[in-house]
Amino acid sequence: MKPEARIAACSGSFDPVTYGHLDIFGRAAQLYDELWVAVFHNASKNALFSVEERVELLKETTADMPNVRVASFQGLVVDFCQKHGAGVLVRGVRAASDFDYELQMAQMNYGLAGVETVFIPTNPLYSFLSSSMVKDVTKWGGDVSSHVPEIVQSRLIERLRQE
Repeated sequence: MKPEARIAACSGSFDPVTYGHLDIFGRAAQLYDELWVAVFHNASKNALFSVEERVELLKETTADMPNVRVASFQGLVVDFCQKHGAGVLVRGVRAASDFDYELQMAQMNYGLAGVETVFIPTNPLYSFLSSSMVKDVTKWGGDVSSHVPEIVQSRLIERLRQE
């Protein structure tokens, strides 16, 4: 049975979640009945926040989006989609370089499980924004309050001061 196309998923590491991510979630949540934010657990990456912390931050920052659900996963995103009935993956695209990579992944995911991918262009306000950049700026004492919610900024400052 093919998953319902009215349920979508948006996957990533979200280490940490930014206003760019939240903008994509909000826009996707308007298009689909239900949106799953799938937090990828990648043991080979040195994440600043644990998977559990990222899930918690995402639940807090998406609390005003009633049709958004948050869960973590390990393995193939298409398996997550099948488990949660998502027939569509939503991906935010900042630049042509993102599109090249995302197109390959979209084709693989469709070939593996028939899961479609919908690309949402990033709001120009966030076209330069990345989680890595936010962490670097915070580490060096810069103000990221216009790029992440207050709860995320305070957790970043707390965590990066421990290092």
